[in-house]
Amino acid sequence: MRRRGFLGGMAGAMMAGKALADDCCELPLFAQNRGTPGGQQPQGRFAGASPTTSPWQEGQHDRILSKVRITNMKTFGVSLTPQSDRPYVFVKLETNAGVVGWGEATLEGKAGAAMACVNDFRDFVIGSDPIQVEHHWQSMYIHSFYRAGPVIGSAISGINQALWDLRGKILGMPVYKLLGGPLDPRGVRGYYHTQARNMEELHQLRETAVKDGVTCFKTGPAGRTFEWIETHAQIDGAIRSLQNIREALGPDIDIAVDFHAKTSPSVASVIVKEIEPLNLLFVEELCPPENVKAMARIARRSTTPIATGERLIASYGCRELIEMGVVDILQTDINHVGGITAVWKVGAMAAASGISMAPHNCEGPIGGLATINVDSAMPNFVVQEVCSGVQPGPQEKIWEEWLGFPAMRMVDGRFPLSDKPGLGFELSEDALKKYPFGGTKPMARVFHTDGSVAEW
Repeated sequence: MRRRGFLGGMAGAMMAGKALADDCCELPLFAQNRGTPGGQQPQGRFAGASPTTSPWQEGQHDRILSKVRITNMKTFGVSLTPQSDRPYVFVKLETNAGVVGWGEATLEGKAGAAMACVNDFRDFVIGSDPIQVEHHWQSMYIHSFYRAGPVIGSAISGINQALWDLRGKILGMPVYKLLGGPLDPRGVRGYYHTQARNMEELHQLRETAVKDGVTCFKTGPAGRTFEWIETHAQIDGAIRSLQNIREALGPDIDIAVDFHAKTSPSVASVIVKEIEPLNLLFVEELCPPENVKAMARIARRSTTPIATGERLIASYGCRELIEMGVVDILQTDINHVGGITAVWKVGAMAAASGISMAPHNCEGPIGGLATINVDSAMPNFVVQEVCSGVQPGPQEKIWEEWLGFPAMRMVDGRFPLSDKPGLGFELSEDALKKYPFGGTKPMARVFHTDGSVAEW
């Protein structure tokens, strides 16, 4: 046993004054810097390891790799407005073959941290073969030692998307085909946000939806904040607002309701019970995501499908929800969870447990297009979000300016699939210069009437 070896060695070291780092801790630093008798290098776990490179980067396995190598990585902070709390963080990987890959590492309220973390992974990718997507994901996640939260998760996401983009371009195929898709030749079903302020606008929204073939919308309950135990007036107002939306949109359009974790399990349980007759597609983030048992309490009291997951990182972060059967739909975000690789793994885990996927998407166009590629190959996919209205706004027009086509805009209720290799687009650095990075800005800070901190 290693424990016995350690204790025995420690006793010997105390007697002989010999260091034990090589034998007991097996740290790569010692393995690199200290030799064995005869000048040979140690042959243990970390033999030949280096703090900054791997055998894959040093040419030891070139015989089974492609000839393409990553030569540079660039990070771009892009602010559509100077005060934006979610500047886009784009990642560009360049190669010796002249092929480039793009990804997105946008993290709301933490753009500077995400950009810095992407650059921290520079040594992981420069000189590497971009075809080895899984290897790079494992290395970034595991060799970071401290398991990923949203900052590391977003950085890995951006690099991973760019690697998949390269992989598709090198092999001459769209990413969704590399993943085994498409499953539906019509494209990927999606939904817009209602963005309606009154019944008149809701009726107009329905007319536009019918004309354009849009079959689903997302909204939220009325009420800026909710106390842990809320008044009947506040709860009734939230219920009535959702009843009005169903009345205006009619029975044929699906409606999803995002609670944005503003409600406690007690308040959420009351509301979801009352709105069951509305036949909602799902209710989302009924309480803060860090308490799975609290979510389970709500699930036991409702027959409406429950969705959550946009704040979860890696497939490991979803394991407890899946094992406990707490949710019906997972909504991991491709820009935070760990990129295409992580969304694909979450989808596979969920499918094996009878859970569906409806990925979150409220950042930039690169992450959105990456998500569509995964959606198209997931058998348990339900519907794809885009945080836009049924009419394109300024941000959508900028996306079209950058990419040359109306990215993340539906045709007959579905996001069309591109036949182009990789993620299906090209982007120039010059196009981004018009929107320089405005710095990191905090997300909204919302408070209850008594000044205490509230979810928003």
